[in-house]
Amino acid sequence: MGISKPSSAFSFLLIFTLYFSLYTITPTTSAASLQDQFINCLHKNTHVSFPLESTFFAPAKNVSMFSEVLQSTAQNLRYLTKSMPKPGFIFKPLHESHVQASIICSKKLGTHVRVRSGGHDYEGLSYVSEIEKPFIVMDLSKLRKVNINIKDNSAWVQAGATVGELYYRIAEKSRVHGFPAGLCSSLGIGGHITGGAYGSMMRKYGLGADNVLDAKIVDANGKILDRKAMGEDTFWAIRGGAGGSFGIILEWKIKLVPVPKTVTVFTVTKTLQQDPGNKILSKWQMVADKLVDELFIRVIFNVAANNGSKTATTSYNSVFLGNKGMLMNVMDKSFPELGLTPKDCIEMSWLESIVYISGFASRTPTKVLLQGKSPFPKNNFKAKSDFVKKPIPQSGLKGIFKKLLKEDNPMMIWNPYGGMMAKIPESQIPFPHRKGVLFKIQYVTNWPDSDRRTSRHIKWIRDLYSFMTPYVSTNPRQAYVNYRDLDLGQNKKNCKSTINQARVWGASYFKGNFERLVNIKTKVDPNNFFRHEQSIPPM
Repeated sequence: MGISKPSSAFSFLLIFTLYFSLYTITPTTSAASLQDQFINCLHKNTHVSFPLESTFFAPAKNVSMFSEVLQSTAQNLRYLTKSMPKPGFIFKPLHESHVQASIICSKKLGTHVRVRSGGHDYEGLSYVSEIEKPFIVMDLSKLRKVNINIKDNSAWVQAGATVGELYYRIAEKSRVHGFPAGLCSSLGIGGHITGGAYGSMMRKYGLGADNVLDAKIVDANGKILDRKAMGEDTFWAIRGGAGGSFGIILEWKIKLVPVPKTVTVFTVTKTLQQDPGNKILSKWQMVADKLVDELFIRVIFNVAANNGSKTATTSYNSVFLGNKGMLMNVMDKSFPELGLTPKDCIEMSWLESIVYISGFASRTPTKVLLQGKSPFPKNNFKAKSDFVKKPIPQSGLKGIFKKLLKEDNPMMIWNPYGGMMAKIPESQIPFPHRKGVLFKIQYVTNWPDSDRRTSRHIKWIRDLYSFMTPYVSTNPRQAYVNYRDLDLGQNKKNCKSTINQARVWGASYFKGNFERLVNIKTKVDPNNFFRHEQSIPPM
């Protein structure tokens, strides 16, 4: 190859040294010795074996394998850069007793733990810690059993399973059962439900968290607790109070809901030129929360090329729990402005509608849901959220489109509320965004690794968020906790956070339910073992 042996050896040594300096965490002890101590402690606290080659991954042992595992389910590349803190090691438990032992050993060794089920935390909090060193990642991806019981309309699903896997396993047993959780099929069910879990059936059945019957968690003392053992307060807190505060979810027992054998989907896209005066979009704001509960129509905003320039597009993306004829009757009566035709409508099974709404290509086999992967490539991204309680006027809509056209790859999604979401009391679970909400907004900007203008993109989304202030909820300005946003505030390093500081972001996510969450946290985890940048603090 024309490279002498001495220079090759020197290059290898240099690369190894760089990797080691980037990934090894050395507080008072090296990551390697910390892992050895952790392993020895695990052996003393579980009788179930764990082959090291398939459960432990550390940069000091094998940098490439460690990086592969770290990146495997991490969705936001912004938190995988070299400058971001890396865990001392990653542990993939094979049995619930391994999770118990991990908590016991982490406390004994003074090691902070981050827990990852699907890796979709928008701010990377399930695999990065910027306030705690050393830290390790417990990856629950090997705990993914799904047991369906059609007779009593329920299922037990382990935390590491994806929502796509859950949906697929339900459909294996029955074409007329489903579950009202996420639109993104690669979400880890463990963390997803802790934040609420909304999907295309939310207007009919509420959130995933509204349909949980029982759960198993590991508490701060390493004990496994079910609903009865944890008590109703903790059971209330884990269904919408967000992950990483009250324990580690091992599995959920969920209530299955009825779905028809045939559902209908459609996507109708309009450019700015095809919706002059934003008449269609304005009508959607008036009717989306008032349509029949079986109909979910969200609006996805993008930018696209248009004769050498850019235009903004609005895609009306829908799932209807019924056949094409029923849907056309509803649309002709309630939303004729969209101009929906029978040719736009596609009838399919509920499971096929999951593949469709997740964004996979047409005719993709439903088995893709077992792969646990998103149809979209990973990118760097920043997201924010809002809740809207009155229609945004024409001046606001014009300003939104003007802002969108200034960004390279923006996206905004408006999700309709109403239906069952308006009937469930705000305090039934910690998720409070209920009656009076017309729709929820998700703002996103994403960019590839080759684009180094991170600050520019983040400034753009913050500017858009600021522009939206007059048009969204106030006192507090509400936000969805599963769209984690550290701009709202965060706990300080070494967990020096006051309740008053936390109330700022706590009110946005949970409104009046935040105070109850703090009281429960104080009872079940007074020493704040489970903590992160936006975890619920104890008093």
